[in-house]
Amino acid sequence: MEVEYANGTEETVRLLGVDTPETTLSRISPDEFVSIPETTAGRDHLFDWGERATEFAEAELEGEQVRIVVDTESDRRGYFGRLLVYIYVDGENFNEQLLSNGYARLYDSQFSLREEFAAVERQAQNNEVGLWEYQGSESESSSETDSADINVPPLLPDGDYNCDDFETQEQAQYVLETEAGDPHGLDRDGDEFACESLP
Repeated sequence: MEVEYANGTEETVRLLGVDTPETTLSRISPDEFVSIPETTAGRDHLFDWGERATEFAEAELEGEQVRIVVDTESDRRGYFGRLLVYIYVDGENFNEQLLSNGYARLYDSQFSLREEFAAVERQAQNNEVGLWEYQGSESESSSETDSADINVPPLLPDGDYNCDDFETQEQAQYVLETEAGDPHGLDRDGDEFACESLP
């Protein structure tokens, strides 16, 4: 998210110690969220909670005066150069609120509040709060299981796929069918089949 300092300069920050589900279907990894299965239903569940996390953050933070704090036991900046911070609103740690309300999981990294955050996450999981309340049936359909077996390669940092990124046409087809509007241009001839030259 973007923060603006009192002097008018802006900074891109990342919330330290927490990770909300992705809001791009091809990037969702249920294996990062304990108890959420690698099925279509599991991915859809996380996608929904990723959008809810975004809405919650916007409702709570947009236009608000906040206090940001860096952690001396953590890296100062993340992989993409974003400042890693805790955000406090009215004295409340917003990062921790995401965990306690089930909008996020604990991010596996080094920081001083790790044990506290882990305890908050465990409580949310035990109480099935937010994303941890998964209602998928024990016998999810075979089509869901089949799509879960499609091992889609991770999205590159530039946020785009090319046909060369896939080993099989089935992988490319899965991405085409799960992302509206073909944002990666995998179906160039518009026949609803992605990367037809792939095996």
